[in-house]
Amino acid sequence: MQKGKSITGRYKFLLIVILGLLTSIGPFSIDMYLPGFPAIAADLNTTVAQVSLSLSSFFIGISFGQLLYGPLLDRFGRKRPLYFGLTVYLLASIGCAFVTSVDALIALRLVQALGGCAGMVASRAMVRDIFPVEENAKIFSLLMLVIGVSPIIAPTLGGYVTAAFGWHYVFVVLTVMAAVILTAVHFYLPESRKPDLSISLKPKPILTGFLGVLKVPQFYTYALTGSLASAGLYAYISGSPYVFMELFKVTEKQYGWIFALIALGLILSSQINSVLLRNYKSEQIIKVALFCQSLTGLALLLGTWLDFLEIFSTIFLIFIFLCCQGFTFPNTSALSLAPFSKNAGSASAVMGGIQMTIGALASAAVSLLNNHTAFPMTGVMAGCAISSFAILMVGSKIIYDTTTAEVENQSADLISTT
Repeated sequence: MQKGKSITGRYKFLLIVILGLLTSIGPFSIDMYLPGFPAIAADLNTTVAQVSLSLSSFFIGISFGQLLYGPLLDRFGRKRPLYFGLTVYLLASIGCAFVTSVDALIALRLVQALGGCAGMVASRAMVRDIFPVEENAKIFSLLMLVIGVSPIIAPTLGGYVTAAFGWHYVFVVLTVMAAVILTAVHFYLPESRKPDLSISLKPKPILTGFLGVLKVPQFYTYALTGSLASAGLYAYISGSPYVFMELFKVTEKQYGWIFALIALGLILSSQINSVLLRNYKSEQIIKVALFCQSLTGLALLLGTWLDFLEIFSTIFLIFIFLCCQGFTFPNTSALSLAPFSKNAGSASAVMGGIQMTIGALASAAVSLLNNHTAFPMTGVMAGCAISSFAILMVGSKIIYDTTTAEVENQSADLISTT
């Protein structure tokens, strides 16, 4: 596909749906088995906290796997690495359906993540390949509509599947989903980038390329800002099964509906973001969203500390927290990838690796700090939001200073040549 070619109508819609499905592999793999945590723990003779480590292993797999796929996507094109990754994911999902120990589940979830992350890296890179850079934030907002449906469907479906057939069948459903996506990629998704054999797969050039990406102020500012904001979401995902099902004593099905209701905020705000982009810059939207998210995180933390939050106020505050995430993710993603074209795959991989590494640490922190209260979840959520806002403020000044210096240097060069 030629970059910059006009894409309209049904074909554009189909592309967005397929790219959204590729990105939703991660959320579906995370969210769908959450209602089954107590059942998994009972069946494998372990604890919910130990089962939560399978979530952490999934985050770790996605973190490192994305760094592997970045150079592969730039060298071999987008589709061949996609085929490989989706096949690995499918086979690992089958394995998860037949595990008999929590250690095997933790290990297979790692492998599952190493396969599934191919779709996450490729989808972001293909947005940069196919659509004009000025449309990227809007396209990411549309992808959020597809991605955002998964937290509504996945835990609800997972709760019903677990209750009716047992938690093993959750992974059967994920296997079928992988097969459907693999088929859609083969028949309907275009190859958006030709193979480039000039890109080396040797460790030194790969690391040099990654370091080159990391040195760009606009990239590291918005990649870290978006990653820390997303880590608050992962802290919620990791801690919510215990908070709602163990502390507030809701059933698996009720938890699925609560999770879906809260996820609705993510969908609504991401679509409002598309409207706001007509009149406001991404930088402006991010700043306001993170300020509000920081205040909401502090309210959650203080409410837990002072013990005056009950189930409805907890749901409301988390709903607002995720609404802010719907404004942050599309804009930070677009701004992070904007400076890159040739090595968009590597830039997407580094961004995803940073995001999932911080997400894995946040998820693990919630599990390891478990003290039979909601404090680990709300504390990590608040810390992530506040840190994200602080990095945005510092990074924005660095970007401004760097841009100003470049303009001054260009002006000086122009004067010296006239």
